[in-house]
Amino acid sequence: MTTNDLNKGWFNPISLSVLLILIGVSAVLYILHIITIPILSSLLLASVLFASAIRIANQWERAVVLRMGKFKGLKGPGPFMIIPIIDNIPVYIDQRVRVSAFKAEQTLSKDTVPVNVDAVVYWTVWDVEKAALEVQNYIKAIEHIAQTGLRDTIGKHELSELLQDRDKIAEDLQQVLDRNTNPWGITCQTVGIKDIVIPQALADSMSKEAQAERERRARVILGTAETEIAEKFEQASKKYTNNPVALHLRGMNMLFEGLKEKGSMVIVPSSALETMNLGAMGGLVSLAKCNETGV
Repeated sequence: MTTNDLNKGWFNPISLSVLLILIGVSAVLYILHIITIPILSSLLLASVLFASAIRIANQWERAVVLRMGKFKGLKGPGPFMIIPIIDNIPVYIDQRVRVSAFKAEQTLSKDTVPVNVDAVVYWTVWDVEKAALEVQNYIKAIEHIAQTGLRDTIGKHELSELLQDRDKIAEDLQQVLDRNTNPWGITCQTVGIKDIVIPQALADSMSKEAQAERERRARVILGTAETEIAEKFEQASKKYTNNPVALHLRGMNMLFEGLKEKGSMVIVPSSALETMNLGAMGGLVSLAKCNETGV
């Protein structure tokens, strides 16, 4: 058992207070010569027995009471009385949600990859009687079942599934644990996968593979963009084929956009100068810039 599940004995503030009071009364009676030594001894023994019958269980605890070795019932929370010598409380069971950490080291996945997995399980005792009578050490039993279940789960999944579907794997493991611990009066509420560690060489290979995949996607996206641009240019050329005015205006716009930047130089074919009168347009733009600068 853990520190939460102990036989705390009969020492508690109430029992000690009662014992001191009874001893004090007995001592006063003896000093006043009201009782003799044999009666004083009997009173002291009775005081110890009476004080030991007073027990206290915390709000989250239940005391398992055995009478002559047989299960009598549960007591608590709060103060309660038992029959000294006849009754025994072997354990106080904590009913709060508790957490147990477990791990599976060097366990092979379905695709024979050794992995180390750390996990935690959150569980609680909902039936104290079953937990006390059905299993000797349920805390250690839960840890062993959790570790075994984790190894079995890892062996049924490939590494990619372990890395991508942690929540699904944790849910499957929780159901396995809950199915095994319910007969003990224990419920496994949640299982969490803390960490999955793979060999460093494999991690480096996976990193290179992921980088190559990203580069491949980038090239595919770039090629797709080039294809779409070519299609748009093809559609635009069809618009300009039988519309020389539109083509002329487009050429003037391109020349203007190129010349409006300071220090820019635009090189165009001589045929464009003749067909779209771009030379005159360039002269007008240069004249306008000279007027603005006052040269």
